[in-house]
Amino acid sequence: MNQEIQILDVVALTEDIPDRNLVRGQVGTVVEAHGPGAFEVEFTDNEGKTYAMLPLKSSQLLVLHYQPA
Repeated sequence: MNQEIQILDVVALTEDIPDRNLVRGQVGTVVEAHGPGAFEVEFTDNEGKTYAMLPLKSSQLLVLHYQPA
């Protein structure tokens, strides 16, 4: 949200998107930048099958970290 989002960042939704059956906390990967504050995010299941891909605003995303800052 406050961090600059990069392509291939793992992100979580900060809000529900009911029309796409996505809920807050679902995890996806940024696959494209559409311009300032707009990103294409891919959501996949445990087998790697894409179940949703859509453009989202940076305010709808939280970058996840797997290592200490």
